[in-house]
Amino acid sequence: MTSWVGTGRSTATLSQVDSVIRAIRRTPIIDHHAHPLLKFESQGKHPLISITTEASGDAIHAATTSLPHIRAVRQLATVLQCGYTWESVVAAIEQRRLTCPEDWTVQCLSGIQTILVDDGLDGKDEAQDYDWHDDYTRSGCKRIVRIEKVAADILKKIGRNCDASTVTVDDVLDDAFSEWISEFDGHIRAAIEDPDVVGFKSVICYRTGLDVAKMVDEDAAREAFGEIITNFTLMDFTRLQEVSLNGLVVHRTAMLIRDSNGGREKKKPIQFHTGLGDNDITLPKSSPSHLQEFIRTYPTVPIVLLHAGYPFTREVGYLASVYENVYADIGEVFPCVSQDGQERLLRQILELCPWSKILWSTDGHWFPETYILAIMQMREVFEMVLCDYVRKGHIGCRAAIELVQNVLFKNANKLYHLGLELSELEEESDMELGPLPSDIELLQAFLKNQCPSTPDFVRICWNDFTASARMRMVPFRKFMSLLNEGRPTDISIPKAVFGMIQNDWLIPSVPPVGEYRLHPDFSSLKKGPIEGHISMYAEFREKSGARVPLCPRSVLQRAVEFGVDNKLTFLLGFEIEFLLLERFDRPVSGTSAAGTNATAARYGTLMTDGHAWSVSRYFADPKISKLLRDMVAELEDMGIFVEQLHAESATGQFELILPPVPPVEAVDTLLHTRDTMAALATAAGFKITLHPKPFAHACGTAAHTHMSISSENGAKPEVYESFYAGILKHLRGITAFTYSNPASFERVLDGAWAGGRWVTWGTQNRETALRKVEDSHWELKCMDGLANPYFALGAVLLAGTHGVRNKEKMVWGDCEIDPAKLTANDRKELGVKEMLPASVEEALNALQDDAELVGYLGEELVERYVNLKGFELDFLGEMTEDERRGWIMERY
Repeated sequence: MTSWVGTGRSTATLSQVDSVIRAIRRTPIIDHHAHPLLKFESQGKHPLISITTEASGDAIHAATTSLPHIRAVRQLATVLQCGYTWESVVAAIEQRRLTCPEDWTVQCLSGIQTILVDDGLDGKDEAQDYDWHDDYTRSGCKRIVRIEKVAADILKKIGRNCDASTVTVDDVLDDAFSEWISEFDGHIRAAIEDPDVVGFKSVICYRTGLDVAKMVDEDAAREAFGEIITNFTLMDFTRLQEVSLNGLVVHRTAMLIRDSNGGREKKKPIQFHTGLGDNDITLPKSSPSHLQEFIRTYPTVPIVLLHAGYPFTREVGYLASVYENVYADIGEVFPCVSQDGQERLLRQILELCPWSKILWSTDGHWFPETYILAIMQMREVFEMVLCDYVRKGHIGCRAAIELVQNVLFKNANKLYHLGLELSELEEESDMELGPLPSDIELLQAFLKNQCPSTPDFVRICWNDFTASARMRMVPFRKFMSLLNEGRPTDISIPKAVFGMIQNDWLIPSVPPVGEYRLHPDFSSLKKGPIEGHISMYAEFREKSGARVPLCPRSVLQRAVEFGVDNKLTFLLGFEIEFLLLERFDRPVSGTSAAGTNATAARYGTLMTDGHAWSVSRYFADPKISKLLRDMVAELEDMGIFVEQLHAESATGQFELILPPVPPVEAVDTLLHTRDTMAALATAAGFKITLHPKPFAHACGTAAHTHMSISSENGAKPEVYESFYAGILKHLRGITAFTYSNPASFERVLDGAWAGGRWVTWGTQNRETALRKVEDSHWELKCMDGLANPYFALGAVLLAGTHGVRNKEKMVWGDCEIDPAKLTANDRKELGVKEMLPASVEEALNALQDDAELVGYLGEELVERYVNLKGFELDFLGEMTEDERRGWIMERY
């Protein structure tokens, strides 16, 4: 089942690919082409379904069966935390409009630096002014003047003022025509000088097509003008749509820009609608290739081809690549084209076009939802395509980040003379990329400093949905040859990896088809866990290099990045509680119906003269003392420095405490430490188990997690209290990850220092699920060793960070006693209203019912996790209690 991916040269590390992803997600956006939002009171008058389609009239209703619409429903439902149907999305949006339209608009326009607003659409009275949008962007918004609208408004005014008895006189028509041209020129000149106007827009594509004549036919234009004025009182003139008049307007605008003061770098551009549009367009005439002669005629006038010319995308890329004054926009296709179409489009535009000539826009209009969908989908597609290029070695990491910054910010900033700054982001990117060595450099440094003898094998490890530790092993010689030849070191793994339970049985909903790529993270390199081996933890990626939503390590990485985006950083430290058993070599007696061995014949409780918490007598046993000493020494040799080691309450139970480090490193270290401890115990004739309740009448075994957070202004109470309030708000759903096995709930008891059964917190209270230690340092007690820690801590950090973002209030009071002993009145005063789930089934239901938490984690991940856990529960349910205990001890 193993195969190595590709033969092309690729030197990008996982960290470098992630730097590209961070740039895509964090680069502020100059939205260089969009339209005003409707006034709040007017939003209900227009069809919301138009957000993903250019259709109108009766044709618009078919949009519900289109891929763009279905994708938009899924994405909006995730953001709105509502049901995944169009009806639910509409209801949720209407609720936002009623209760907090300003907050919803802020969320939809998040990430936008400024908007260049084309405010020439019909229905101006219902739309907000362009500068109204300043309250929702980081910098003030600017105007794009729609030239056909200017020309039509002037013509209407002249037509109304003309004397009906004289409009057929040639001299009157000539004067009116000259007045029209003169006033139009005056408007364009004024706009060129106006600092709030940064460009112009033509919709000639809609009116008469892009096949603009090379020269202005002024006689034909005068005749067409006369026809309109002569019949003005008889016709309902609304817009300019005569070939000669529209051509004249476009040419005069270009001439005025060409002849304006200042060099080429100071001239304001003309945007041309091309391709994708409503049914006013004559499709063959919407290809930007028709503009080639016009482009040649005005070589000093910047010209922007909007909407990627879809479906004429390659034509746009070609024109922008061969003409200095032409730029390619790739807006509106997000969200009006399917994801596959968007990916193909981005690849097509990059086939020829330099990224210094590409700009991105939302083409947002009327509804704020058009903005948020465009941004979400752009980031998703940019990740897929650019990560693919980086992983294949088609483009370097720095170049990919430059591409992102150019397309989203720098190109528009320069073209429209905005004078905005991107220095902070550039410095961050340089700081991130500057010290990042290649994979082979990381490995060479590791071997030199920590592994003087040549290893035999390289382990590439992951932790699956059942928290089973899995890995692939590669002979070191093979691994080094791949690196030295510049070939990828990622491994093909079946997509079914996230559909298997502990014994490799596949859940029915997951087919045995498809492959992921397992990408080792060289920054996680450690010796061990046995002699001759070195290990790395890895993330699952698509073939393109984009993240897999189901990958547990990626969930935690995403949570950390979300924290950074909200100015938060985290440290995690783990307490490893474990039970030490004696291992016997005598024959096994009996096999269960579930295929498990009779564990009682294999493992035995350590001999004891009175074991208790923190007692010293156990360390007098030379075998046990040597094992524990070897554990600490071996871990220290690997660069893992144990902070404490002591006996716990149950017979043969101990606790080893790890130092606080950043989250992903902390979980990698936790898993590597467990593997190392287990290997040393096995070699010494012992067995380590993390079973949460190994003995019915003794203390259970947990995996307590210490957390501390810091914001840009330090660890302030208003920040960390909102963080922990966010965790408590979602703790019942989070429990599906922290207590993931029926055995987990055998440990959940009152009065056993196990974190209790209530959703609450307390200062130095070990009977609460969250124990406040000091300031922002708190301990999560409701977690054990059967949890996948990437999932568990990813859910915790996402919930907490959203708590900070939403300014959640700590509605729970400081519980100073065992919550189980609170009276009903005590609980009311402290806000203690909910209990933790009492079973895996209840925890999974709580997770599914928590729409916000599902949105944070992703519907796909939650659905797969719930399905797999249900399948696992059915399997475990066929065992007796003893069989199940033995089966778990063998595996954890």
